[in-house]
Amino acid sequence: MADQGQEGGAAPAAPTPTPAATEATAAAAAAPNTNVATVQPMAKYKLVFLGDQSVGKTSIITRFMYDKFDSTYQATIGIDFLSKTMYLEDRTVRLQLWDTAGQERFRSLIPSYIRDSSVAVVVYDVTNQTSFANTVRWIKDVRAERDSDVIMVLVGNKTDLSEKRQVTAEEGEAKAKELGVMFIETSAKAGVNIKALFRKIAGSLPGMESVSISRANNLVDVKLTPQTGSGGAPAAASCSC
Repeated sequence: MADQGQEGGAAPAAPTPTPAATEATAAAAAAPNTNVATVQPMAKYKLVFLGDQSVGKTSIITRFMYDKFDSTYQATIGIDFLSKTMYLEDRTVRLQLWDTAGQERFRSLIPSYIRDSSVAVVVYDVTNQTSFANTVRWIKDVRAERDSDVIMVLVGNKTDLSEKRQVTAEEGEAKAKELGVMFIETSAKAGVNIKALFRKIAGSLPGMESVSISRANNLVDVKLTPQTGSGGAPAAASCSC
């Protein structure tokens, strides 16, 4: 019966905390939690694509973004912008892709987009000697705005049109060495070296010591053999971008 009376009685009062205990509790609450992981902001890099009209700048970006090719040519008007997250071995980066118009009437817009860029991708058409010659001017424009504070890549596109080629891979590589930029050939239509192009760029971004900008001779040379039609004649090939 004594046990029942004890259960029905009032609970004993909690001990009053001492001043020292109160101060210790407050200090612990104010101290930062070192076990919480710090979230680092994702690094963002601006890539501006330059080159004459119809060399395939938009098609390279479309192939990289969506892994597709649109054979219907439509000229870029002004500036287009797309963004894509790229997952690397040791980090994740956000690539901001700026597609510029190649027409002369939009030329005055280009410098403002070059100024804060991290990478300049100068594209030419391997079947168009004039577009190749004009890359010197495009690269000069980049250096006028960014000097050496930008990564530059010279890209020879449309290698799928091997029978119409006017600029050899050796000429492209030599020009890149002369200008001190990286070089690669691609085919947006066939999807050749598109991923390699962006891996090359990502490897040269600040903080990626594994790849140096000075490796301009790192050429990925892919030779395509044209298909033959009936009777052994070469099959017609065309690329509108």
